[in-house]
Amino acid sequence: MTTMPLRTTTSQAPAETPTPPRATAHPELWPQARSPEALTDAQTEARIDSLLARLSLEEKVGQVIQADIGSIKAEDLRTYPLGSILAGGNSGPNNDDRAPAVEWLKLSRDFRAISLEERPGHTPIPVIFGVDAVHGNNNIPGATIFPHNIALGAVRDPELIRRIGEVTALESAVTGIDWTFGPTLAVPRDDRWGRTYEGYSEDPELVASYAGPMTLGLQGELRPGQPLAQGRIAGSAKHFLADGGTTGGKDQGDAEISEEELVRLHAAGYPPTINAGILSVMASFSSWNGVKHTGNKTLLTDVLKGRMGFNGFVVGDWNAHGQLPGATNENSPQALIAGLDMYMAPDSWKGLFHNTLAQVRAGEIPLARLEDAVRRILRAKFKAGLFNTERPLEGRFELFGAPAHRAVAREAVARSLVLLKNEGVLPIKSTARVLVAGDAADDIGKQCGGWTLSWQGTGNTNSDFPNAHSIYAGIRDAVAAGGGSAELSVDGSFTKKPDVAIVVFGENPYAEFQGDIATVEYQPGNKTDLALLRKLMAQGIPVVSVFLSGRPLWVNPEINASRAFVAAWLPGTQGEGVADVLIGDANGKPRRDFTGKLSFSWPRKALQASVNRGDANYDPQFPYGYGLSYAQPARVEMLSEDPGPTVAATSTALFFGSGKVAEPWSLVLSDTGGSSPALKANGDSPQRVLSLRVVDAGAQENGRTLTWSGTQQATVAVTGPAVDLSRQTTGDMAVALRYRLDRAPAAPVKLTLTSGERPASLDITRLLTTLGSATEFRMLKVKLSSFRDAGANMSSVTSPLALTTSGALTLTVTDLCLATNDGDAVCP
Repeated sequence: MTTMPLRTTTSQAPAETPTPPRATAHPELWPQARSPEALTDAQTEARIDSLLARLSLEEKVGQVIQADIGSIKAEDLRTYPLGSILAGGNSGPNNDDRAPAVEWLKLSRDFRAISLEERPGHTPIPVIFGVDAVHGNNNIPGATIFPHNIALGAVRDPELIRRIGEVTALESAVTGIDWTFGPTLAVPRDDRWGRTYEGYSEDPELVASYAGPMTLGLQGELRPGQPLAQGRIAGSAKHFLADGGTTGGKDQGDAEISEEELVRLHAAGYPPTINAGILSVMASFSSWNGVKHTGNKTLLTDVLKGRMGFNGFVVGDWNAHGQLPGATNENSPQALIAGLDMYMAPDSWKGLFHNTLAQVRAGEIPLARLEDAVRRILRAKFKAGLFNTERPLEGRFELFGAPAHRAVAREAVARSLVLLKNEGVLPIKSTARVLVAGDAADDIGKQCGGWTLSWQGTGNTNSDFPNAHSIYAGIRDAVAAGGGSAELSVDGSFTKKPDVAIVVFGENPYAEFQGDIATVEYQPGNKTDLALLRKLMAQGIPVVSVFLSGRPLWVNPEINASRAFVAAWLPGTQGEGVADVLIGDANGKPRRDFTGKLSFSWPRKALQASVNRGDANYDPQFPYGYGLSYAQPARVEMLSEDPGPTVAATSTALFFGSGKVAEPWSLVLSDTGGSSPALKANGDSPQRVLSLRVVDAGAQENGRTLTWSGTQQATVAVTGPAVDLSRQTTGDMAVALRYRLDRAPAAPVKLTLTSGERPASLDITRLLTTLGSATEFRMLKVKLSSFRDAGANMSSVTSPLALTTSGALTLTVTDLCLATNDGDAVCP
């Protein structure tokens, strides 16, 4: 038996574990369901009994802990017998989140091999490898990337959803992945939520109609005593519960709603997925009336496992267990006691293992609860076929991104398009001269959105998507086949006047809380895309707008400036599906009609973020179910361009960029003489120790040169109202500084984040001189968690970035912001 060194980390549990208040007073309100008997058949349960009897306590504890591949190596399993690994959004083999499929397969095999080693004191149990394959196996270049769920909701076809699940499962299995964190069964009710596009609809009935088919597509039908068929993988319905119902659409927020609303609006998708045999459910980060779901025993145990009859296992979200009252990422017995079966502990797994082991030994965590969790995990592993050594589909890379799979994605794109307006300009004759404009026209990464190769979907280029088609490429091929021509011009310029312009524009990629917004107005205050549409219309060119977005947005001015307007959502890799509907034949007859219908109501005003079918005073611009077609046209009159009341957005992402300080932040220059806000482009600290001057750094007046004279200490700081950056810290984001080092520092340089009266400072002198040069700009990213570990209260940050030195230094900066950690952020 392998002996684990018993220790308890410095993160101690509280003397008393807080007990969450009972959240459900009326269990009879909840729908009943039941996992199929094939999940708990006698043969499987007998195998579990035999295995449980042989496991050491260390091995049982290991089964309930999951680590991220960015913080664990396969050989670590010889000391820590963990039950699962995952690859988070920015994790990949060898720290490369764009590693090829062959590297992913090697990684999964390395972990699996060590977990199954026959060695003294070790019971071979395979790890289960999970990823967010939420619109195809979106982690790996070359995969088939489907439209995000918001687009699939517009299709209204459960059978297509099942086929998409099958392709996703197969392309995951080929690369050694066992488990996807999907289907997403959120019912988004406030479109400011950054995960709106992960939901199929605002309407629970539509979500429920997709839950079972997607589950069956991923897993297939469960059969007694048999594992999943080859090419199927385990699913995980998420996020239980009401992640789409938080107040203000705040990610990881609180759903302040009645129990009746909780059940009626947000539970509808779970009975179908449970009845279909879903093997796991992911508990939400969020809360219901102040109680975190990860620690809510009434919901996890009494409702989900009791009333709903769920016999799979419950997994947490990324360190969500550490958000419970009195808990830390390394110490959270209350989560397991409440009904969580597997901790998602990406970087906290080692300390959590030791603490959980000690708590079970001390009786703080009942052994029976631990063994129930292990039984549920083993049940899913047996049904998923992980104990089978033969995996004939692994390495069949000809199936990865196969033409037949891309055909399914292309069909999904074409059927998901929603026509909001058409003044006779569509369909376009294939013989036409077409101008294709807009910054999204030839950008496959932008049309795929978040959760694509990287967590936020940023940093991608077209070369990262072999065999994919941009929207422009699809249009080009369609008109070329009909005798016409297509010219790509992002800014809308042209040499010969076109017959029509197709302008492709919309939201830049985002995921989770980075996508939370203050209003649903598109490009508030800086409507560059609207200017492009109006420029083309003023030249007498009919404009067709193809709008990419992860949610309905207030775009009335853009619709008015278009002859036709198409909501194309986030279509994925097969952009030619757009051309299938927009481009007709040589006579201008449709090759394919629009069939998509809105699964989310479209807002009439910029603050109309929560407009849902069935609401009192329901008043959308375009109602749920709206969608024009060639067969059934309708005229759209000029829309009001009054956005209604506006709010000042508090930016928690951008502090300085494009030559401007983002509201509500300020730049303040300080020295021993006091502080001076940099109200103008040029400024100085009170005793002129530090100067700020506007410069051109690749664009007109987009940079600021900061010069410290070295006569005394001086600071430049971003200051503003207190903001909560705890979610961004949990999400491994970073403070980012894009700079050019014009004069090397003569004294130490400190980067400081301040929460109230508690500054946390880090020495970045070496980083500046290592990364910087006098000729080029570099990006320095410092993890927010570094400031937390240095004592900052990340829930009340008043200055997210400040630079201080007492020596001479000259820096030119163009961007000060929060940024995604793409594996390039550091902890000084």
